[in-house]
Amino acid sequence: MAQTIVNRAVRCATLPCGRGSVIVEEMSEQGFPFFPATLEFLILSLKTQTEMQLGLLYTGEEKDRPEPELNIARHSIDLLAMLQEKTRGNCTVEEQRLLDNAVTELRFRFVQASEQKEKSAAAKASPSEEKPEGQAGA
Repeated sequence: MAQTIVNRAVRCATLPCGRGSVIVEEMSEQGFPFFPATLEFLILSLKTQTEMQLGLLYTGEEKDRPEPELNIARHSIDLLAMLQEKTRGNCTVEEQRLLDNAVTELRFRFVQASEQKEKSAAAKASPSEEKPEGQAGA
C-alpha cells in the first residue's frame, strides 16, 4: 500500500517592498508553494477578480465570453478604494502606487464596461428596424 507523502518545503520569496524575505512554510496539496501574505498580493488578487467581473479576463471561446457583473465589480472596486483610504500613509511608496494605479485603472475600465454593456443592450433591443430606401411600407 503506497502512502502519499506531502513534502513541506521552506521557500523564500524576496519582496520588492523592502521588508526582506518572507518564508513560505506550507505547500499546497498539488505541491505549489503558497504566496506570501502581503499587501501587494491582496491588491493584485482583488484587481484580478475585478477584471474577471468586468469581463476583461476569461478563458475559452469568444462566443462563451460572460457578461460583465457590474454590481459585483463596483463592490470590488469599492473594497480597493476603502483599502486605499485606510492604508494611506501606512504603507510603502510601491504599495501605495500599486493601490492607487489599480483603483484608477479599474474605475476607468468600469466606465468602459458600463458603456459597452449599454451599447450591447441598445443593439439587442432595436435590431435594425430601419429598412433600406424604396422598401418602406407597401
